[in-house]
Amino acid sequence: MDQHQERVDRIARAISQLKALLIFILVALTLVPITLFYGDDLMKRIDSVLQARRQPVVIREELPKEVFWIAPDPGSIKDVSVQAQIAYGKELIAHTAKYLGPKGIVMQISNGMNCQNCHLDAGTKVFGNNYGAVASIYPKFRARSGTSENIYKRVNDCFERSLNGKGLDTLSKEMQAIKAYIIFLGSNVTKGSIPNGSGLKQLAYLDREADPERGKSIYNAKCVTCHQANGQGQKAADGLEYTYPPLWGPHSYNDGAGLYRISTFAKYVKYNMPQGVIHTNPLLTDEEAWDVAAFVNSQSRPHINVPRDWPDIAKKPVDHPFGPYADSFTEKQHKYGPFKPILEEQKKSMTTAQK
Repeated sequence: MDQHQERVDRIARAISQLKALLIFILVALTLVPITLFYGDDLMKRIDSVLQARRQPVVIREELPKEVFWIAPDPGSIKDVSVQAQIAYGKELIAHTAKYLGPKGIVMQISNGMNCQNCHLDAGTKVFGNNYGAVASIYPKFRARSGTSENIYKRVNDCFERSLNGKGLDTLSKEMQAIKAYIIFLGSNVTKGSIPNGSGLKQLAYLDREADPERGKSIYNAKCVTCHQANGQGQKAADGLEYTYPPLWGPHSYNDGAGLYRISTFAKYVKYNMPQGVIHTNPLLTDEEAWDVAAFVNSQSRPHINVPRDWPDIAKKPVDHPFGPYADSFTEKQHKYGPFKPILEEQKKSMTTAQK
């Protein structure tokens, strides 16, 4: 039986080999005339195709998505009294005018704007001038005051400048609640670090002067619906807060506020306005952002007397709108640009000073 099976296997192998030989002969008979007619060029192309098919398959991996700071969840707070204090702090940021505005139910010390008019979503929006890095970097030295500042000083600067009002008593219930809220927001950030997405997103300088007249056209086309033709914004139904804040005039931020620097205003509107815009999908071009910032900050607003600002004038930002300066550029150029020549001179001065 085994001998019979071996004979069957040998016959099967012979048939298989004969088939392979016949296929080879047929292919040869086919390719020889083709080769004689088309020459080596065809064979090279065939070989090239076969070689390409033999190449290893490369799997393209997607680049990892950029990770941004996210505010911690208040639900994670276990202590009921701490939870209540932080909730009150958030409420004061979101509805400042209700408690501390001209008709405030606690005090009347500010202009009617809310902190979150500048620090969006109660200071939690990515690149919405959020508080993500405040707890991690304060206390810190600030060239504007020439001193080391703590969170109390930073908060009261906003009350005195952006809210054109008076500072809070550092021991008050309201200041302690605001501080607790800001510290809580930064509780997931390593001390000394600045998380991605905090503050405002950077915006390139223009090669020209920012133009208030162009900015007026942009304002009328894209901003006037909310902030009104006179820039005075729109009050909420309760009359205590603004649904859309005033951008100039007696109830807006004063000329000592951070937004009065057009680079700050331009970054803010580029990546956050009109309301609802996010930094990944802006509606304004860079030029539109700079020009509308120039227009808004060319309008009248309250003045604040701050003679102690910038004790070292060489440390003033390129777009600080008030002299004196350590360079030869005019006050107008420092306000509207172009800023690149000022930056270049500053770099040369620093290089010379280091030699």
